[in-house]
Amino acid sequence: MPTAEATGAPLIALIAGEDSGDQLGADLIAALRARYPDARFVGIGGKRMQAQGFESWYDIRELSLFGLAEVVSHLPRLLKLRKALVARLLAAKPAVVVGIDAPDFNLGVEHRLKQAGLRTVHYVSPSVWAWREHRAEKIGRSADRVLCLFPMEPAIYARHGVDARFTGHPLADRFPLVSDRAAAREALQLPQDAPVLAVLPGSRGSELARLGEPFLDAARRVASALPGLRVVIPAANPRMLGPLRTLLARFRQDGAAPLLLDGHAHEAMQAADVVLLASGTATLEAMLAKRPMVVGYRVSPTSYRIAKLLRMLKTDVYALPNILARACGMGERAVLVPELMQDNCTAAKLADATLALFNDSERRGAIVAAFEQLHRALRAELDGSAADAAAGAIGELLERESSPASLSGEA
Repeated sequence: MPTAEATGAPLIALIAGEDSGDQLGADLIAALRARYPDARFVGIGGKRMQAQGFESWYDIRELSLFGLAEVVSHLPRLLKLRKALVARLLAAKPAVVVGIDAPDFNLGVEHRLKQAGLRTVHYVSPSVWAWREHRAEKIGRSADRVLCLFPMEPAIYARHGVDARFTGHPLADRFPLVSDRAAAREALQLPQDAPVLAVLPGSRGSELARLGEPFLDAARRVASALPGLRVVIPAANPRMLGPLRTLLARFRQDGAAPLLLDGHAHEAMQAADVVLLASGTATLEAMLAKRPMVVGYRVSPTSYRIAKLLRMLKTDVYALPNILARACGMGERAVLVPELMQDNCTAAKLADATLALFNDSERRGAIVAAFEQLHRALRAELDGSAADAAAGAIGELLERESSPASLSGEA
Protein backbone atom coordinates (compact mmCIF):
# COMPACT_ATOMS: atom_id res chain seq x y z
CA MET A 1 0.00 0.00 0.00
CA PRO A 2 1.42 3.44 -0.86
CA THR A 3 2.25 5.62 2.12
CA ALA A 4 0.81 9.07 2.81
CA GLU A 5 4.16 10.49 1.72
CA ALA A 6 4.13 8.65 -1.56
CA THR A 7 0.65 9.90 -2.43
CA GLY A 8 1.57 13.51 -1.66
CA ALA A 9 -0.52 13.62 1.52
CA PRO A 10 2.03 13.43 4.33
CA LEU A 11 1.24 13.55 8.02
CA ILE A 12 3.40 16.37 9.39
CA ALA A 13 3.81 16.92 13.13
CA LEU A 14 4.66 20.33 14.58
CA ILE A 15 5.37 21.22 18.20
CA ALA A 16 5.18 24.93 19.05
CA GLY A 17 5.60 26.75 22.33
CA GLU A 18 4.37 30.27 23.10
CA ASP A 19 2.76 32.88 20.87
CA SER A 20 5.84 33.40 18.69
CA GLY A 21 6.03 29.68 17.90
CA ASP A 22 2.34 29.64 17.05
CA GLN A 23 2.87 32.39 14.46
CA LEU A 24 5.90 30.64 12.98
CA GLY A 25 3.93 27.42 12.83
CA ALA A 26 0.94 29.04 11.14
CA ASP A 27 3.11 30.57 8.42
CA LEU A 28 4.97 27.29 7.96
CA ILE A 29 1.73 25.30 7.64
CA ALA A 30 0.48 27.69 4.94
CA ALA A 31 3.75 27.33 3.01
CA LEU A 32 3.81 23.53 3.37
CA ARG A 33 0.17 23.26 2.32
CA ALA A 34 1.05 25.06 -0.91
CA ARG A 35 3.44 22.17 -1.61
CA TYR A 36 1.31 19.38 -0.13
CA PRO A 37 -2.36 20.40 -0.41
CA ASP A 38 -3.64 17.21 1.20
CA ALA A 39 -1.18 17.16 4.10
CA ARG A 40 -2.47 16.73 7.63
CA PHE A 41 -0.85 18.70 10.46
CA VAL A 42 -0.90 17.53 14.10
CA GLY A 43 0.95 18.09 17.39
CA ILE A 44 0.95 21.10 19.72
CA GLY A 45 -0.03 24.55 18.47
CA GLY A 46 -2.10 27.62 19.23
CA LYS A 47 -5.01 29.45 17.67
CA ARG A 48 -3.09 30.72 14.63
CA MET A 49 -1.95 27.22 13.72
CA GLN A 50 -5.42 25.83 14.32
CA ALA A 51 -6.85 28.46 11.98
CA GLN A 52 -4.66 26.85 9.28
CA GLY A 53 -6.33 23.48 9.87
CA PHE A 54 -3.85 22.22 12.49
CA GLU A 55 -5.01 19.55 14.95
CA SER A 56 -3.59 20.42 18.37
CA TRP A 57 -3.39 17.48 20.75
CA TYR A 58 -2.45 19.58 23.79
CA ASP A 59 -2.78 23.20 24.94
CA ILE A 60 0.15 25.33 23.76
CA ARG A 61 0.14 27.11 27.13
CA GLU A 62 1.57 23.93 28.65
CA LEU A 63 4.93 24.96 27.15
CA SER A 64 4.80 28.72 27.77
CA LEU A 65 7.47 28.91 30.45
CA PHE A 66 10.61 31.00 30.75
CA GLY A 67 13.69 30.94 32.93
CA LEU A 68 15.47 28.11 34.71
CA ALA A 69 13.55 28.55 37.96
CA GLU A 70 10.18 28.51 36.21
CA VAL A 71 11.02 25.38 34.20
CA VAL A 72 12.31 23.52 37.28
CA SER A 73 9.10 24.17 39.21
CA HIS A 74 7.02 22.67 36.38
CA LEU A 75 9.44 19.85 35.50
CA PRO A 76 7.30 16.86 36.59
CA ARG A 77 4.34 18.04 34.52
CA LEU A 78 6.56 18.78 31.50
CA LEU A 79 8.18 15.34 31.66
CA LYS A 80 4.75 13.68 31.82
CA LEU A 81 3.58 15.71 28.82
CA ARG A 82 6.72 14.90 26.84
CA LYS A 83 6.34 11.17 27.51
CA ALA A 84 2.70 11.20 26.36
CA LEU A 85 3.52 13.26 23.25
CA VAL A 86 6.39 10.98 22.22
CA ALA A 87 4.18 7.90 22.58
CA ARG A 88 1.44 9.48 20.50
CA LEU A 89 3.84 10.57 17.76
CA LEU A 90 5.45 7.13 17.60
CA ALA A 91 2.01 5.63 17.14
CA ALA A 92 1.04 8.19 14.47
CA LYS A 93 4.31 7.77 12.49
CA PRO A 94 4.40 11.23 10.85
CA ALA A 95 6.54 11.78 7.77
CA VAL A 96 8.49 14.47 9.62
CA VAL A 97 8.38 16.09 13.06
CA VAL A 98 9.17 19.80 13.30
CA GLY A 99 9.99 21.23 16.71
CA ILE A 100 9.43 24.99 16.64
CA ASP A 101 11.67 26.78 19.12
CA ALA A 102 11.08 25.72 22.80
CA PRO A 103 14.42 23.83 22.76
CA ASP A 104 14.30 22.69 26.39
CA PHE A 105 11.18 20.69 25.56
CA ASN A 106 11.46 20.00 21.83
CA LEU A 107 15.03 18.74 21.57
CA GLY A 108 14.29 15.94 24.01
CA VAL A 109 11.23 14.94 22.00
CA GLU A 110 13.14 15.13 18.73
CA HIS A 111 15.98 13.01 20.09
CA ARG A 112 13.63 10.20 21.12
CA LEU A 113 11.85 10.29 17.77
CA LYS A 114 15.05 10.41 15.71
CA GLN A 115 16.38 7.39 17.59
CA ALA A 116 13.14 5.61 16.70
CA GLY A 117 13.66 6.29 12.99
CA LEU A 118 11.44 9.33 12.43
CA ARG A 119 12.77 12.35 10.54
CA THR A 120 13.13 15.44 12.70
CA VAL A 121 13.64 19.15 12.09
CA HIS A 122 14.33 21.86 14.64
CA TYR A 123 13.00 25.24 13.48
CA VAL A 124 14.69 28.23 15.15
CA SER A 125 18.21 27.45 16.23
CA PRO A 126 18.92 27.93 19.92
CA SER A 127 21.37 30.74 20.56
CA VAL A 128 24.55 28.69 20.03
CA TRP A 129 26.40 31.94 19.28
CA ALA A 130 25.73 33.10 22.84
CA TRP A 131 25.25 29.99 24.96
CA ARG A 132 27.80 27.15 24.73
CA GLU A 133 28.57 26.52 21.06
CA HIS A 134 29.26 22.84 21.74
CA ARG A 135 25.49 22.39 22.08
CA ALA A 136 25.36 22.43 18.27
CA GLU A 137 26.63 18.85 18.18
CA LYS A 138 24.01 17.76 20.71
CA ILE A 139 21.27 19.51 18.71
CA GLY A 140 22.45 17.56 15.65
CA ARG A 141 21.84 14.32 17.53
CA SER A 142 18.21 15.39 17.94
CA ALA A 143 17.46 16.97 14.55
CA ASP A 144 18.16 15.74 11.04
CA ARG A 145 18.14 19.38 9.96
CA VAL A 146 18.23 22.70 11.84
CA LEU A 147 16.48 25.71 10.30
CA CYS A 148 18.25 28.94 11.22
CA LEU A 149 16.77 32.42 11.32
CA PHE A 150 20.10 34.24 11.38
CA PRO A 151 22.78 34.13 8.65
CA MET A 152 25.73 33.45 10.97
CA GLU A 153 24.27 30.25 12.44
CA PRO A 154 24.78 27.55 9.72
CA ALA A 155 28.57 28.03 9.81
CA ILE A 156 28.57 27.26 13.54
CA TYR A 157 26.66 24.03 12.96
CA ALA A 158 28.94 23.11 10.05
CA ARG A 159 31.90 23.12 12.44
CA HIS A 160 30.11 20.33 14.33
CA GLY A 161 28.98 18.34 11.29
CA VAL A 162 25.31 19.30 11.59
CA ASP A 163 23.02 19.96 8.62
CA ALA A 164 21.70 23.50 9.09
CA ARG A 165 20.02 25.91 6.66
CA PHE A 166 19.54 29.67 6.82
CA THR A 167 15.88 30.25 6.02
CA GLY A 168 15.66 33.93 6.95
CA HIS A 169 13.77 35.53 9.78
CA PRO A 170 9.98 35.69 9.23
CA LEU A 171 9.82 39.08 10.90
CA ALA A 172 12.05 40.52 8.18
CA ASP A 173 9.22 39.81 5.72
CA ARG A 174 6.73 41.80 7.75
CA PHE A 175 8.54 45.12 7.92
CA PRO A 176 9.34 47.41 4.98
CA LEU A 177 12.94 48.44 4.59
CA VAL A 178 11.88 52.07 5.16
CA SER A 179 9.34 52.48 7.94
CA ASP A 180 6.42 54.92 7.57
CA ARG A 181 6.21 56.83 10.85
CA ALA A 182 3.54 59.24 9.63
CA ALA A 183 1.15 56.45 8.59
CA ALA A 184 1.64 54.65 11.90
CA ARG A 185 0.88 57.80 13.88
CA GLU A 186 -2.19 58.47 11.81
CA ALA A 187 -3.43 54.92 12.43
CA LEU A 188 -2.96 55.32 16.19
CA GLN A 189 -4.31 58.89 16.19
CA LEU A 190 -1.06 60.32 17.53
CA PRO A 191 0.09 63.86 16.69
CA GLN A 192 2.66 64.01 13.91
CA ASP A 193 4.85 66.62 15.60
CA ALA A 194 4.98 65.24 19.18
CA PRO A 195 7.86 63.14 20.56
CA VAL A 196 6.62 59.56 21.02
CA LEU A 197 7.99 56.82 23.28
CA ALA A 198 6.80 53.21 22.88
CA VAL A 199 7.12 51.08 26.02
CA LEU A 200 7.03 47.27 25.84
CA PRO A 201 7.72 45.64 29.23
CA GLY A 202 7.43 42.02 28.05
CA SER A 203 4.90 39.44 26.94
CA ARG A 204 4.69 37.31 30.08
CA GLY A 205 3.26 37.97 33.52
CA SER A 206 6.63 37.20 35.11
CA GLU A 207 8.29 39.81 32.92
CA LEU A 208 5.71 42.45 33.77
CA ALA A 209 6.14 41.68 37.47
CA ARG A 210 9.86 42.40 37.22
CA LEU A 211 9.94 45.11 34.57
CA GLY A 212 6.58 46.90 34.74
CA GLU A 213 7.36 49.31 37.57
CA PRO A 214 10.87 50.37 36.46
CA PHE A 215 9.72 50.75 32.84
CA LEU A 216 6.67 52.87 33.66
CA ASP A 217 8.60 54.91 36.21
CA ALA A 218 11.26 55.52 33.53
CA ALA A 219 8.55 56.65 31.09
CA ARG A 220 7.20 59.05 33.73
CA ARG A 221 10.69 60.51 34.26
CA VAL A 222 11.20 60.95 30.51
CA ALA A 223 7.80 62.68 30.24
CA SER A 224 8.79 65.08 33.00
CA ALA A 225 11.94 66.04 31.11
CA LEU A 226 10.45 66.08 27.60
CA PRO A 227 7.42 68.39 27.19
CA GLY A 228 4.65 67.05 24.98
CA LEU A 229 5.85 63.44 25.11
CA ARG A 230 3.28 60.82 24.15
CA VAL A 231 3.75 57.36 25.66
CA VAL A 232 2.31 54.33 23.86
CA ILE A 233 2.10 50.94 25.58
CA PRO A 234 0.99 48.00 23.38
CA ALA A 235 -0.11 44.92 25.34
CA ALA A 236 1.71 41.90 23.94
CA ASN A 237 -1.42 39.76 24.23
CA PRO A 238 -4.94 40.07 25.70
CA ARG A 239 -3.81 38.49 28.99
CA MET A 240 -1.52 41.46 29.63
CA LEU A 241 -4.17 44.18 29.31
CA GLY A 242 -5.62 43.86 32.81
CA PRO A 243 -2.26 43.79 34.64
CA LEU A 244 -1.06 46.76 32.59
CA ARG A 245 -4.17 48.78 33.45
CA THR A 246 -3.66 47.99 37.14
CA LEU A 247 -0.03 49.04 36.95
CA LEU A 248 -0.79 52.26 35.08
CA ALA A 249 -3.36 53.26 37.70
CA ARG A 250 -0.57 53.44 40.28
CA PHE A 251 1.56 55.89 38.31
CA ARG A 252 1.12 59.64 38.10
CA GLN A 253 1.88 60.75 34.55
CA ASP A 254 2.88 64.27 33.58
CA GLY A 255 1.13 65.50 30.44
CA ALA A 256 -1.08 63.25 28.34
CA ALA A 257 -2.00 59.86 29.78
CA PRO A 258 -0.22 56.87 28.22
CA LEU A 259 -2.05 55.22 25.34
CA LEU A 260 -2.64 51.55 26.21
CA LEU A 261 -3.20 49.39 23.12
CA ASP A 262 -4.63 45.92 22.72
CA GLY A 263 -1.85 44.60 20.50
CA HIS A 264 -0.58 46.76 17.60
CA ALA A 265 3.03 46.51 18.80
CA HIS A 266 4.45 46.95 15.32
CA GLU A 267 2.41 50.10 14.73
CA ALA A 268 3.46 51.47 18.13
CA MET A 269 7.13 50.90 17.32
CA GLN A 270 6.82 52.48 13.88
CA ALA A 271 5.04 55.50 15.37
CA ALA A 272 7.71 56.04 18.02
CA ASP A 273 10.90 58.06 17.99
CA VAL A 274 12.45 55.79 20.65
CA VAL A 275 11.41 52.41 22.04
CA LEU A 276 11.96 51.21 25.63
CA LEU A 277 11.55 47.46 25.73
CA ALA A 278 12.37 44.12 27.29
CA SER A 279 15.14 42.00 25.84
CA GLY A 280 13.89 39.32 23.46
CA THR A 281 12.27 39.06 20.06
CA ALA A 282 10.75 42.54 20.48
CA THR A 283 14.23 44.02 20.09
CA LEU A 284 14.43 42.47 16.63
CA GLU A 285 11.01 43.90 15.80
CA ALA A 286 12.12 47.38 16.88
CA MET A 287 15.26 46.99 14.78
CA LEU A 288 13.19 46.05 11.73
CA ALA A 289 10.93 49.03 12.43
CA LYS A 290 14.18 51.10 12.32
CA ARG A 291 13.63 52.61 15.74
CA PRO A 292 16.42 53.44 18.21
CA MET A 293 15.82 51.61 21.46
CA VAL A 294 16.83 51.08 25.06
CA VAL A 295 16.75 47.48 26.29
CA GLY A 296 16.24 46.40 29.87
CA TYR A 297 15.78 43.02 31.46
CA ARG A 298 15.69 41.10 34.71
CA VAL A 299 15.37 37.36 35.24
CA SER A 300 14.63 35.65 38.53
CA PRO A 301 17.57 35.90 40.96
CA THR A 302 17.84 32.09 40.94
CA SER A 303 18.09 31.91 37.14
CA TYR A 304 20.65 34.73 37.12
CA ARG A 305 22.83 33.11 39.79
CA ILE A 306 22.78 29.74 37.99
CA ALA A 307 23.75 31.34 34.67
CA LYS A 308 26.61 33.27 36.30
CA LEU A 309 27.80 30.31 38.36
CA LEU A 310 27.91 27.98 35.36
CA ARG A 311 29.37 30.68 33.06
CA MET A 312 26.69 29.85 30.54
CA LEU A 313 27.00 33.07 28.53
CA LYS A 314 29.87 33.58 26.09
CA THR A 315 28.81 37.08 25.00
CA ASP A 316 28.71 40.38 26.82
CA VAL A 317 25.66 41.62 24.87
CA TYR A 318 22.11 40.30 25.00
CA ALA A 319 19.97 42.33 22.61
CA LEU A 320 19.61 40.82 19.14
CA PRO A 321 20.55 44.05 17.28
CA ASN A 322 23.90 44.10 19.10
CA ILE A 323 24.54 40.41 18.48
CA LEU A 324 23.67 40.76 14.79
CA ALA A 325 25.81 43.87 14.43
CA ARG A 326 28.86 41.94 15.60
CA ALA A 327 28.02 38.85 13.54
CA CYS A 328 27.46 40.89 10.38
CA GLY A 329 30.81 42.66 10.44
CA MET A 330 30.05 45.94 12.21
CA GLY A 331 32.84 45.36 14.72
CA GLU A 332 33.64 42.81 17.40
CA ARG A 333 32.72 45.31 20.13
CA ALA A 334 29.83 47.01 18.34
CA VAL A 335 26.97 48.16 20.58
CA LEU A 336 24.11 49.77 18.67
CA VAL A 337 21.59 49.43 21.48
CA PRO A 338 22.11 50.39 25.14
CA GLU A 339 21.43 47.43 27.45
CA LEU A 340 20.54 47.70 31.13
CA MET A 341 20.37 44.24 32.60
CA GLN A 342 19.54 42.82 36.04
CA ASP A 343 20.74 45.26 38.78
CA ASN A 344 21.32 48.00 36.18
CA CYS A 345 17.69 47.81 35.07
CA THR A 346 16.47 50.70 37.21
CA ALA A 347 14.01 53.46 36.38
CA ALA A 348 16.69 56.16 36.67
CA LYS A 349 19.15 54.43 34.35
CA LEU A 350 16.47 53.48 31.83
CA ALA A 351 15.22 57.07 31.76
CA ASP A 352 18.71 58.52 31.33
CA ALA A 353 19.48 56.20 28.40
CA THR A 354 16.13 56.94 26.76
CA LEU A 355 16.52 60.70 27.10
CA ALA A 356 20.03 60.48 25.64
CA LEU A 357 18.55 59.02 22.45
CA PHE A 358 15.77 61.62 22.24
CA ASN A 359 18.36 64.37 22.60
CA ASP A 360 20.81 63.10 19.95
CA SER A 361 19.28 63.12 16.45
CA GLU A 362 22.63 62.36 14.80
CA ARG A 363 23.01 59.19 16.85
CA ARG A 364 19.45 58.15 16.03
CA GLY A 365 20.16 58.59 12.31
CA ALA A 366 23.28 56.42 12.48
CA ILE A 367 21.33 53.71 14.32
CA VAL A 368 18.58 53.73 11.68
CA ALA A 369 21.17 53.31 8.89
CA ALA A 370 22.75 50.37 10.71
CA PHE A 371 19.34 48.77 11.26
CA GLU A 372 18.59 49.00 7.53
CA GLN A 373 21.84 47.17 6.78
CA LEU A 374 20.96 44.40 9.27
CA HIS A 375 17.46 44.10 7.80
CA ARG A 376 18.98 43.39 4.39
CA ALA A 377 21.26 40.75 5.92
CA LEU A 378 18.26 38.86 7.26
CA ARG A 379 16.82 38.57 3.75
CA ALA A 380 20.05 37.95 1.83
CA GLU A 381 20.22 35.08 -0.67
CA LEU A 382 16.58 34.08 -0.21
CA ASP A 383 13.88 33.76 -2.85
CA GLY A 384 10.38 34.12 -1.46
CA SER A 385 9.42 34.43 2.19
CA ALA A 386 11.17 32.91 5.19
CA ALA A 387 8.26 30.48 5.57
CA ASP A 388 8.70 29.41 1.93
CA ALA A 389 12.40 28.78 2.53
CA ALA A 390 11.64 26.75 5.66
CA ALA A 391 8.99 24.73 3.82
CA GLY A 392 11.48 24.07 1.03
CA ALA A 393 14.09 22.79 3.47
CA ILE A 394 11.51 20.49 5.07
CA GLY A 395 10.25 19.40 1.66
CA GLU A 396 13.77 18.29 0.72
CA LEU A 397 13.72 15.89 3.66
CA LEU A 398 10.27 14.60 2.73
CA GLU A 399 11.28 14.01 -0.87
CA ARG A 400 14.77 12.66 -0.18
CA GLU A 401 15.24 9.01 -1.05
CA SER A 402 14.83 7.10 2.22
CA SER A 403 14.91 3.55 3.45
CA PRO A 404 11.69 1.54 3.25
CA ALA A 405 11.41 1.62 7.04
CA SER A 406 11.52 5.39 7.24
CA LEU A 407 9.19 5.77 4.28
CA SER A 408 6.58 3.61 5.94
CA GLY A 409 7.10 5.33 9.26
CA GLU A 410 8.07 2.07 10.98
CA ALA A 411 10.28 2.57 14.00
